[in-house]
Amino acid sequence: MSKRPWIVDDGLWAVVEPLLPTWPERSPGPRPVSDRLCLQGNLYVLYQDISWQLLPPELGFGSGQTCWRRLGRWHEAGVFDRLHRILLARLHAVGELDWSRACVDASHTRAKKGGAGTGPSPVDRRKTGSKHHLICDGKGTPFKVITTAANVNDVTQTLALVDGIPPVAGRPGRPRRRPDALLGDKGYDSNPNRKELRKRRILPVISRKGAPNIEGLGKLRYVVEQTFSLLHQFKRLAVRWERRLELHDALVSLACGLICWRRLNNRKP
Repeated sequence: MSKRPWIVDDGLWAVVEPLLPTWPERSPGPRPVSDRLCLQGNLYVLYQDISWQLLPPELGFGSGQTCWRRLGRWHEAGVFDRLHRILLARLHAVGELDWSRACVDASHTRAKKGGAGTGPSPVDRRKTGSKHHLICDGKGTPFKVITTAANVNDVTQTLALVDGIPPVAGRPGRPRRRPDALLGDKGYDSNPNRKELRKRRILPVISRKGAPNIEGLGKLRYVVEQTFSLLHQFKRLAVRWERRLELHDALVSLACGLICWRRLNNRKP
């Protein structure tokens, strides 16, 4: 990883720039900070986990208020979701997505300032927290992340994660949205969910409570733990500071896009 990972290289900027909403030509006030610098300011916060107010002005990112307002505006316009979808399509085009299975899991994170999508954590002495629910492909590429309160059961988000996989183009034919199988631990044990997955032509491979784990399941599901590790390497996501859920989700979506971008650039020829 670069010593300055928040710097947006020309290749990534070429993908992001067409997605950004344009500023009105005669907008009041001083000339705004460039979109590229604002994006780098958001990445700086995402990587370094500093307060928006402490964003170094000498780096030219503008104020923290400028960056988080631009972040919210871009998220509202769907910029990061579209970026994620474009990069998934590029990975699909070069055969870097494994649709033979998808893996689901969840991870808790402390929410220091509360806000929407937070609740008492059952694994952290009931301190306020959130939970990231993740679905990824067989190689660990993130498809979808949902943020809920920490006391929301994993099983309640199974179908929302599956249905949240975006249509992934990149190859001839219709965009793909469904993996062949879904792998989950006992926290996802639910007969109604199994029935719904089969309706979607997805084979549920989920251990049952009170029974031994499915043999070999852990060796296939380890990739989802790796993806959580990658996601929480972005220090701003390891602990949630944003009270506004939409700002936190914007950072999560941006992080998913960056993970896809790295995989695209690091793939073996």
